[in-house]
Amino acid sequence: MPQTLAEMAVDVLTTADGREKTRKSRAYAAEWFAARKDGGSLPIGQAQPPLRPSRPEQPGLLDPRDVPKRKPGSPQGRIALLHAVAHIELNAVDLHWDIIPRFTDTRMPVGFYDDWVKAADEESKHFNLMCDCLEEEGSHYGALPAHAGMWQAAEDTRDDIMGRLAVVPMVLEARGLDVTPNMIQLFKNAKATSAVKALETIYAEEVSHVAYGSKWFHFLCGRDDVDPVPRFHELVRKYFHGPLKPPFNEEKRADAGMAPDFYWPLVEQST
Repeated sequence: MPQTLAEMAVDVLTTADGREKTRKSRAYAAEWFAARKDGGSLPIGQAQPPLRPSRPEQPGLLDPRDVPKRKPGSPQGRIALLHAVAHIELNAVDLHWDIIPRFTDTRMPVGFYDDWVKAADEESKHFNLMCDCLEEEGSHYGALPAHAGMWQAAEDTRDDIMGRLAVVPMVLEARGLDVTPNMIQLFKNAKATSAVKALETIYAEEVSHVAYGSKWFHFLCGRDDVDPVPRFHELVRKYFHGPLKPPFNEEKRADAGMAPDFYWPLVEQST
């Protein structure tokens, strides 16, 4: 059995089945927080994370341009949307565990590990909520092809903790804050109660994940005496493939500690 947090993270990353991956994720998170509640913490340790996490044989992964487009208002379109969200959430589970063993050479406070274990635990819950919704609709995770590019940001930033924080929580997860309200409305229109409830849970909890990214990005900038805004712009231009696209959910981004001067200039630079 894994003895350190880094070993736990690698065990999650090397588990292929989504339900089993998230079961382990939630169990390890509970173990971590039980130790924290008792006034201590498990050792962080060191372990070698894989370049890519283990995944089930299905879904097949396609280039983003080759993923079939379906009309979101149709039942098939809603299933495709739930499947896409499930895929995002499974990637997020791995992303949040990966940051722990990937950067153990960077000295960080214990609160850094608290935040990413909590985020991984919540993403595990989100994946299972989406799987439950898919099964309610007579489908399942793996029934449709999925986006192959989701892990690219992790590979690109595997040697750069600030790049990881900038691109994953502060760009990719922040994008989730922009698009989820319209998704919720679509399922409300379809009177899909379970999906609405699940997406509302995801929407509420994703704000804190973006906030963790912003908090620790600012922490590292402060420790290095670096101005966070131009540093963020530099890293996003280096690692993020494609422009940042408005409209932005400025209210929720602000709740997560991201002011407009972080993201609007990147739109201008990309056009």
